[in-house]
Amino acid sequence: MSLMTETQHEVSVGSLPRVNLLPPEIAETRRFKRIQVGLGATVVGAVGIVALLYVSANSGVSGAQAKVDAAQAQTASLRAESARYSGVTDVYAKADQAQAMLTRAMGQEVRYSQLLNDLSLSIPSNVWIKNLVFSQESGAGAAATTTPGIGTLTVTGVGFSHDDVAVWLESLAGQNDGKTYADPYFSNSTETLLGTRRTVNFTSSATLTPQALSHRYDHPVGG
Repeated sequence: MSLMTETQHEVSVGSLPRVNLLPPEIAETRRFKRIQVGLGATVVGAVGIVALLYVSANSGVSGAQAKVDAAQAQTASLRAESARYSGVTDVYAKADQAQAMLTRAMGQEVRYSQLLNDLSLSIPSNVWIKNLVFSQESGAGAAATTTPGIGTLTVTGVGFSHDDVAVWLESLAGQNDGKTYADPYFSNSTETLLGTRRTVNFTSSATLTPQALSHRYDHPVGG
């Protein structure tokens, strides 16, 4: 009987209303302190974020500065390397000047050894050359001459007949497919006796065309 009474008494005590006996100023102070703690944590977090951003930015600036320093060092190295070869330009300029002088000096070169060799291979069997003269105009003289070429070939020779002289002129006109000599003609063709054999003495001329120029010095070797 007494056990039941204790239980009922505990239930009745637990159901009593709670009464806050703290002054309202203390409760307000506690709330204010909680707000201060929250704000302090927020400020600390913001400071941490700012610090992280600063460190990140500083790291980026340091990396960029390192790249700038590396680029400047490479530029300085390239300038120093370029200075080592500054004389190469002068060498090339002098080489170009020398080439220009050589071209002017040898631009009108004719390789007469080749022309003589070609003639020796094309002389008709019934013709003998007694004398052969190349005359070449150059510079202002070449421009002033009325001959449409760079010079003249004059040949005196002997043939068995006038027909042989004609064959000689045809062979001369055919040299280098007709490009080396132009307008071959004979200035005289006279019959005479060589012992008991009738022969023809002749003198012929032809214009030496610009095709006879060698052009060996027009361009640098390998250019």
